[in-house]
Amino acid sequence: MPYFIFSYMFSQIKVTGEVTDDNKISLGVVTIVNMSTNEKVTTNSSGQFSIEASFNDELRFVKAGYERVSRRVPGNGLNSMLFITLVKIPEDIEEVKLHQKLSGDLSKDSKLVAKVNKGEIIQQAVGLPQPVGKMREKPAEVKQVLLPILVGHLDVQGAYDLISGKARRQKRKYKYDDLQSDIMWIKSRVEEFYFTENGIPKERISEFLEFSFTTKPHVRTYVKAKNLSGVLLSLEDTIPPYVERLKSKGGHSSE
Repeated sequence: MPYFIFSYMFSQIKVTGEVTDDNKISLGVVTIVNMSTNEKVTTNSSGQFSIEASFNDELRFVKAGYERVSRRVPGNGLNSMLFITLVKIPEDIEEVKLHQKLSGDLSKDSKLVAKVNKGEIIQQAVGLPQPVGKMREKPAEVKQVLLPILVGHLDVQGAYDLISGKARRQKRKYKYDDLQSDIMWIKSRVEEFYFTENGIPKERISEFLEFSFTTKPHVRTYVKAKNLSGVLLSLEDTIPPYVERLKSKGGHSSE
């Protein structure tokens, strides 16, 4: 019996449910994220969804213009359905303040903190082709050098790059360049006050983003997919431990 219970708690099941607003109207295109596996699905036009999850996994329900909701997967039977109600955020038609306090709701704050990238808007409007990948010299690989030797050929340049350490330096440089590029992608799209009002000093924003990439590697997956909402959703989880780390080290934070 204990083994059965253990297997049940850690096995994946299909969690189904329905999402409505507070007027019981079905909501389509609600994003559901399993915070344990990072799997994402969206509701259909009838507000229904199905997602793989395990007992006690946290599911987050996010839709622009609505308060975010989190629910734990219950352990009261495989056929249990989740019925989720999202509450609409009141629209503020008064004058917009540039530095409003963050609400803690991703769907609201993502619009508040996102910068307008005029260059991207122009490119999309006129249909300019985007560069694919980065133009780089490919570092030599051990297989690339050794395999030709078996058939009597020698890649002299590749062998030199490996022996001299050039290939290793190239890989290290590319890794650093990619890291800085991903950090700048976020910083160029998110207002500084998003970080400072969450307790991260302006001069530590880059350090915080690198910390987030290390503790939550899928943040960079969202960056490469150019999914800003996904990035912000992930940063919600890395902000608290980073701020706590600052405090424990005697670091300061902005008001």
